[in-house]
Amino acid sequence: MKNNLKVLRKSKGYTQIAVQMKTGIEQALLSKFENGERVPPTETLIRLADFYNVSIDYILCRTENPNIQK
Repeated sequence: MKNNLKVLRKSKGYTQIAVQMKTGIEQALLSKFENGERVPPTETLIRLADFYNVSIDYILCRTENPNIQK
C-alpha cells in the first residue's frame, strides 16, 4: 500500500520515535505502516490524520490535496 506517512513525518522533521511519543503509536508499527507492510486500522488513520492535520485520503494517496474537506 502506497501512503504519504513517511513524507509527512520527514516534512515535519520528526523521527518515528518522536511520532510515537506524540501519538502513542508504537515505532515498530509506524515503520510497518510507512513501508506498506501493514495497513493502519481506521482508528490509527484518524489519529495520524489529526496529528499531521491532513485528510485520511491524503495519507492513503487518494488525493494530492492534504487539506481536510469539511
